[in-house]
This record gives sequence, C-alpha cells and structure tokens, in this order.
Amino acid sequence: MPAPDPSDLLPAATSMAAVTLLVRDLDLMTRYYRDALSLDVLDEAAVPDVVRSPEALGAGGAGSARRETVVLGRGSVPVVVLRREPALPHARRGEAGLFHTAVLFDDAPALARALASVARTAPGTYVGSADHLVSEAFYFTDPEGNGVELYHDRPRDLWAWDDQPDGRREIRMDSLFLDPNDFMARHLPSADGAGAGTLAAPGAVVGHVHLKVGDVDAARGFYVGTLGFEETARVPGALFVSAGGYHHHLAANTWQSRGAGPRASTLGLGTVAVRLPSDDAVTALADRLRHAGVATRHDGAALRFEDPWSNAIEVVGA
Repeated sequence: MPAPDPSDLLPAATSMAAVTLLVRDLDLMTRYYRDALSLDVLDEAAVPDVVRSPEALGAGGAGSARRETVVLGRGSVPVVVLRREPALPHARRGEAGLFHTAVLFDDAPALARALASVARTAPGTYVGSADHLVSEAFYFTDPEGNGVELYHDRPRDLWAWDDQPDGRREIRMDSLFLDPNDFMARHLPSADGAGAGTLAAPGAVVGHVHLKVGDVDAARGFYVGTLGFEETARVPGALFVSAGGYHHHLAANTWQSRGAGPRASTLGLGTVAVRLPSDDAVTALADRLRHAGVATRHDGAALRFEDPWSNAIEVVGA
C-alpha cells in the first residue's frame, strides 16, 4: 500500500475538543462529572421556563431560569458539554454511537487523584482497567450509560511501532492487567489517599473518542480515506486512527454494534469535536469533504458533518 499523500492528511497538531452529551437528568449528570470525575463547571446556560411555556406568559408569571447546558473541564479547557434533552429516548442496544469519551490527564499522580475521587463518590460506576503499553487507563459508565475512560500517557519515547507487511506502521498496544488500588497506592501522595481531592488545573483534556459503528472497513474509508486521519492500529472488530503520530485520537469498533445503520435521535452522543491548528486547515478539510460528496455546513464557528452512522462531528480552528 503506497504512503498517503501528506496533503490529504490532517495536520500533525490536530487534537480533540469537548464531547457533547445529550442527557435526560442534567443535575445528576453534572454531579457525576463534577464530583466523581473531578471536573470543574466552566459555564452554565439557563433558559427561562416561560420561553418553553407560553402559558406562563399568559398567566403573568415571570418564569424561572432552568439550566439547559453545562460545560465541564479543567482550567479553561472544556472536556464535556452536557445538554438537557429530556424528550429523547435512550439508545437501543446494538445502535451506533459513543463507546467512550477518553479524558487524558497530565500524569499518573493527576490520574490517581481523579481515580480516588470516583472511588469515594461513585465506586459502582467503575467497570475495568488496562495497561495499554502506551497508556494506563480506567473505565467507567456514567449514570445514563455513557462510557468514560480516564487515562494518562506514557512518554512517547517509550512507545513502540511495528512495520506491517502492507507498509503500514502500527503502534504496539495491549490490554494488560492493571490493579486500580495498586495504581493509587503508587501515585497518590499517601497510601491512604490523603490529598486525593481536586485536580490541579488544567490537568485534563479530551485525549481521544471511541465510537460504536456498524462496519470497520466503512469506518476506515471515512476516517482515513476521506477525513484524513492515519491508521495506527487494528484489532479484530476495531480501528484506531490519529494525526501527528499519536496512538489514537479516534477509534471505531463493532463489538456491540456490528451491522448498525444510521443512528436515530437519542440520548447519548451529541457531537464529537476535532480541533485543527488553523482556519485554513478547516477550509482545506471542508473542500476535501465536499469533493468526496460529504454534506457539510459551516456556521462561521465550526464545520459540521456526519459520519456514515450519523455520528455528528464538528471541526474548529485553533
């Protein structure tokens, strides 16, 4: 397989931005991401009840402001946007959508503090962990069923790449046993968890997003062939892609969604956001998508489009 044309690749400085989740219980979800995952509330958008209830205007009521959107992150960096959509149904089993949002911490001690926070506040949401060689990761399910990964990266000079027969270079990853209690004991300030409270800002960003799709080859065609990521790894039923030599910015798997078609409007994933280093890079991507026949729209703030499973993607410039 010939090497891809560099002009067809996303810039090396590409990164992920905040993931938007459509939620039913905004208060419950805010408490989870704030109190358990130790993210900060960065912004809240409130809409007066009278805007949604014209009858209240007729009755002379002043209405009250009810939160509709909450942005959480660390420092000034948004990580997750929770948007209240109580009328939407939960996704059905086997549908495409979000597998997990992966929150990347600066280092192992920062991750250990966040892990200890979940252990104190919502231990029942923990579902597993793994040493991936390039990273150490812990997995959770939020109160509305969305997957969350908390992880830190090992230094890049410790990552290994293997040449493949088809000319690709594939990053060496695995899923080895990782004991969360041992991890916290090694990386917290003290073995009993003292000082394991809030994480020092900024501390956390969206490192990658893992999606559920219906077909891995179709995902490769879209995310690599059309969008311009580079394939970094493949395992049975899953594809990993990135820009700039990262282990992966996006992953797509069929482990729970093989054969799934376009998504219906449901709770769960709202939008996956990708950040490019310049507006010119966004314009170049828009041209490439249009040439490939992908419907796009640009409202002046972000380039928006959908993947083959109606997962919504927005791309912004730095």
